[in-house]
Amino acid sequence: MFTPTCEVLLKIIEEATGSIKGDANSTYETITTFDFIFILHLEKEITKITDLLFQALQRQTQDICNALRLVASTKMLLQKMKGERWSDFLSLDRSFCELRNIGIPHLSSPYFSRESQARNEHNDHTLEHHYRVDIFCETTNCQLTELDNWFNDSSMELLQLSTTLDPKNAYEPFRSDDVCQLAEKFYPEVFNDHEKVLLKLQLQHYKVDVIQYTDYKQLTSISELCQWLIKTRRVTNFSLIYRVASRILTLPVSTAKTEM
Repeated sequence: MFTPTCEVLLKIIEEATGSIKGDANSTYETITTFDFIFILHLEKEITKITDLLFQALQRQTQDICNALRLVASTKMLLQKMKGERWSDFLSLDRSFCELRNIGIPHLSSPYFSRESQARNEHNDHTLEHHYRVDIFCETTNCQLTELDNWFNDSSMELLQLSTTLDPKNAYEPFRSDDVCQLAEKFYPEVFNDHEKVLLKLQLQHYKVDVIQYTDYKQLTSISELCQWLIKTRRVTNFSLIYRVASRILTLPVSTAKTEM
């Protein structure tokens, strides 16, 4: 898209007049700089790493197990990008700019921010330090920080406990205590003391009547589980478990946005 965009802008510069010509010329000068290319590629590389996680968070099937795994792998890949991929990333930028005759600054030159220039201050940082530390590493750190804010210890515990009711875990030992802890710790206003006792009893029957059922093992999400409980009329016997599952479907991850 970069080359066609430049071609369109050059065409406008050649044929247009007035403010349109000036805007096109200003835009062309901006996007054909090393700074712009550097940030453009950085956004692209980060998006490539985080996109799979965001797609999983937005799926209506509420695939919590998969999302949990992707949170961990996304953080790991961002850390790896920050620690190991600077040289490859810089080479990508250089090649892109050389191919399109875009000027590449001498990265060993001193870097002066606008503020330091205004105050006539000396700066020991090089341009490479600015691009690598101030932009490359700082941007990656911001992504990691936002993921940590989204998925702090409490929310990760909530998601981990929620996986117990995910039918994808049908072949693993059913953790009744996790469901009780989920209700006790995260939904105390939804279940009174009497219902918490009944929930434990329902879970005992659920473990025998539902988990071992062939049709149950063919379900792929908590959303399908809720529908199946209604369809088979088991919701009457397991109303409290259905209530927990319904709460899981309203977790914030189901409305996660791709903008970070």
